[in-house]
Amino acid sequence: MSITTGKPLLDVLSGTKTEKPPFWFMRQAGRYLPEYRALRQEKGGFLEMAFDPQAACEITMQPIRRFEMDGAIIFSDILVIPMALGQHLEFVQGEGPKLDPINTADDVAKLGYSGFSKLEPVYEALGNVKTTLGNEGFKQTTLIGFCGAPWTVATYMIEGGSSKDFMKTKLFAYQNPEAFDNLIALLVESSAAYLINQINAGAEVVKIFDSWAGSVDQQSFYKWCVEPIRRIVDIVHGEYPHVPIIGFPRGAGYNYLEYVQDSGVTAVALDQFVPTQWAARAIQPNMPVQGNLDPAILRAGGDVLIRASEKIMSDLQEKPYIFNLGHGINKDTPVENVELLVKILKG
Repeated sequence: MSITTGKPLLDVLSGTKTEKPPFWFMRQAGRYLPEYRALRQEKGGFLEMAFDPQAACEITMQPIRRFEMDGAIIFSDILVIPMALGQHLEFVQGEGPKLDPINTADDVAKLGYSGFSKLEPVYEALGNVKTTLGNEGFKQTTLIGFCGAPWTVATYMIEGGSSKDFMKTKLFAYQNPEAFDNLIALLVESSAAYLINQINAGAEVVKIFDSWAGSVDQQSFYKWCVEPIRRIVDIVHGEYPHVPIIGFPRGAGYNYLEYVQDSGVTAVALDQFVPTQWAARAIQPNMPVQGNLDPAILRAGGDVLIRASEKIMSDLQEKPYIFNLGHGINKDTPVENVELLVKILKG
């Protein structure tokens, strides 16, 4: 199949095998870049930057200017949806996101779309990035929007932040099944609307991050990690049938197969624990894959980075794939290591 779009990322997502893999990196815009740290010192906290359309555009563009990635993912966070639904959100230095936790069915019932207009700055930032990519000559770079998957977002909403075992979320789901189903349904509806609005604003691809998909058993995985994604995909593709959707069920292990078969996504992102030779046999015949360099290897750099990245490329080269990491760039990653990886990828 020949390349037709001039954008390698879109070509791969349409099923085209490219000579060299297109690439971008999760958390490519962030703390490992000195220009990001300088802007954060000037602007203040994370949310202040994410909801400043000019700052979010600038941060999104910083790694593109340095490394000419094939994908530019908008600078934002998966937890803007809970905030838009009326839940208090803040980012505490050194601790991460904090939300007022959901404790009861009444807490779920209070959530709604009253604050959904708060997301307008994200759409404005997407428009700014689209214009800037064109003005600065990055014609081959694809603009990526994203949201969090309902299960992962629900864990933050119920736990009030990050968790090691997600016990509170699981107990809530098992003991209050109707309320939990209502929460998931609300997140499906709001996430789909959010993705559609991002596409309206210029996103050419969208990605759904299920960062904690690996925390549930097989039966719950289908109910909470596959079915909600299928519903989101159906809604988004009802409006935009040709816009690719990348799913990322991080930590899913062998449940990746069920996700690939039943979620409806266009392509699947692999975490670093998925063996690439297995993925080539079991997943690539079904859809393009993305991944999956260990961020620790990128941070380590040197020969181990060269060997690991070349193995991924060798294992996945027979069918369409996008080179990425298995999770986000570690904040202490030396910039020169990213430069080395880009040099390897560009050959």
